[in-house]
Amino acid sequence: MTPPLMKTLVVIPTFNEKENIEIICGRLRAAVPAVDILIADDNSPDGTGELADRLADGDPQIHVMHRTAKNGLGAAYLAGFAWGLDHGYEALVEMDADGSHQPEQLPTLLAGLADADMVKGSRYVPGGSVVNWPKTRELLSRGGSLWTRLMIGIPVADITGGYNAFRAQTLRTIMEDITSAGYNFQVDLTWHVISHGMTVAEVPITFIERERGQSKMSSGIVVEALAKTTAWGFRYRLSQLASWIAGLGRRH
Repeated sequence: MTPPLMKTLVVIPTFNEKENIEIICGRLRAAVPAVDILIADDNSPDGTGELADRLADGDPQIHVMHRTAKNGLGAAYLAGFAWGLDHGYEALVEMDADGSHQPEQLPTLLAGLADADMVKGSRYVPGGSVVNWPKTRELLSRGGSLWTRLMIGIPVADITGGYNAFRAQTLRTIMEDITSAGYNFQVDLTWHVISHGMTVAEVPITFIERERGQSKMSSGIVVEALAKTTAWGFRYRLSQLASWIAGLGRRH
């Protein structure tokens, strides 16, 4: 079965995205009509969940998961992945509700699953780009990706990117290992895919900053993610050092 024909679920977490959710669902249904959508709403006080229910009532390919608390992006995605695996989907996709991940580029990600276990939509490979970001934020994002690559030795240009597609078996293999809930969730996913010997491909995307609503990103979230990545990196490098010392001992 070729990737475009895989039974595919796009998981869209929401918290106060009433201005965006109908637009992004409409674009996604137009761009890739065969895919299904799961809106995982974290009890949005602005009425996002109620609007999602109305969209689902009018379209059998849109589904809604109502979560009772706002406890992190990663938790919402993991709940959505579990729902998708339980319902027999063969490919699962992460997509932001705010339009920063363009639905029109989804076919490229799905095509990449022909040769990879995970496909990342990358801002930082040739052909990728970021639109409407201040230079300071782009430098922070690029710097975070570079720091993470150096710390944990992952050859991925945009390791923090959140526009990702997975084969179902990939998620079944790694989900129990994922412990991050916030910004570091994307790093956690990628690291565990590679750690299990599976392949990660990057395809270029154009990331467009949201036009409506409030961004959930903050400097505190980024600092927390970098701190956690640094801790992982030290453990990873210490394990490398221990393996090297053990190898020396075996040779003498």
